Amino acid sequence: MPRRPSTHIDDPGAVGRRLREERERAGLSQRQLAFDGCTAAYISRVEAGARIPSLQILRELARRIGTDADYLATGFHDGEVAARLAEAEAAARLGELDTASEIYEKVLADAPDAREELSAVLGLAEVAWRRGDSRRVVELLEPLSVRDARPDPGPDVTSFVADRLGRAYAHLGEPERALAAFERGLERARAQDDASAVLRLSTLLANGVLDAGNAGRAKELLAAAVELAEGSHDPLDVARVWWSEARLHIQEGRLDVASRYLRRTIGLLDATEHMSFAATAFQLLARIENDRGNHLDALGALDRGEPLARCEENRYHLALFEVERARALAGIGEGEQAGAVAHRAAALLEDAAPTAAGRAYGVVAAVFRQLGDSARAREVYELAAERLGPDDPFHAEIHTALGELWEAEGNTAEALAAYKRAAAAQARTAAG
Repeated sequence: MPRRPSTHIDDPGAVGRRLREERERAGLSQRQLAFDGCTAAYISRVEAGARIPSLQILRELARRIGTDADYLATGFHDGEVAARLAEAEAAARLGELDTASEIYEKVLADAPDAREELSAVLGLAEVAWRRGDSRRVVELLEPLSVRDARPDPGPDVTSFVADRLGRAYAHLGEPERALAAFERGLERARAQDDASAVLRLSTLLANGVLDAGNAGRAKELLAAAVELAEGSHDPLDVARVWWSEARLHIQEGRLDVASRYLRRTIGLLDATEHMSFAATAFQLLARIENDRGNHLDALGALDRGEPLARCEENRYHLALFEVERARALAGIGEGEQAGAVAHRAAALLEDAAPTAAGRAYGVVAAVFRQLGDSARAREVYELAAERLGPDDPFHAEIHTALGELWEAEGNTAEALAAYKRAAAAQARTAAG
């Protein structure tokens, strides 16, 4: 965003209008308001928008008129912007994202102070994140991720920017940029000697390298994070580590251990206000229980987590709940309900980021295949293939499934074409 030519006023013309209105309301002439260093002629030029008064002069003018300097400079009375930012944050916590966004946008348009502007940008980024709008998150936070960003955001903001920006990149199917954002944030957190941020970004980076197939690096990062978590008094720090440990155990096929870690994570989050994190933990727990064949346990986790997810407006997160619900219902023989839920999941994924949607579509297609709806399964598998990037390793699984469906129907030409695409995808993955 472009910076204003002066940091202590919003607009010279607006300052002049407010000064004139307040002076006249106080019943003072320009001559009566004048003082040493601020003549009546100078006041006239200020009111005409032809001069920008210093903050010191504004304060003295405000004192003599009986108003406050913040109002003359920006149109906001002392503390008003802070109160509006607090109102927006409260609205966001309550899930009133439209209200929060409207307030943040208004503050951003009028923010008299660079730090208040920064607060509004961060608030808008959080609203965008909770809505699943990763592109908007990147648009807002990329300028803040550069090393010479001004004003100096401080350690809390540094870790927040790296967290949300890296996860947004990952959601958009840009894993290298995601890892770079996490690495950069971790480096800064260490330089700032911020143990909480180091722990948070170590776990995020561990998740990122785990997704990239580097389990060894993930274990190293998590081992260091565990040591930090042992000295932390924040249950959220410990929950993040346990969450990441669960993901590592999933990757290594130890689903029973992963389930225990997730249940411990949820137990910790029950004592906090981090509903979004808790909802995600319940969704992952449902996925694990479905993978283990414990479909009733999966439904129990979904019933507890879905109300938390509905507090936000993130269609993608809701779609993931529907995906696991469809899997669970199919697993207990409720085919008709499973099909209806799978259709809802597919509809919710339409606006999701391509890579995330592609992988979720693959799971939805598998549900339709399990239910014997081959035509719908093929249709959704094709949607998955269209959304995934050309080098995504999931392509091999998608095209293999398509080949098997075509082969079962006796269409050998289509089956052979699908198997060739699967083989090509496997070759790209091996080469990468």
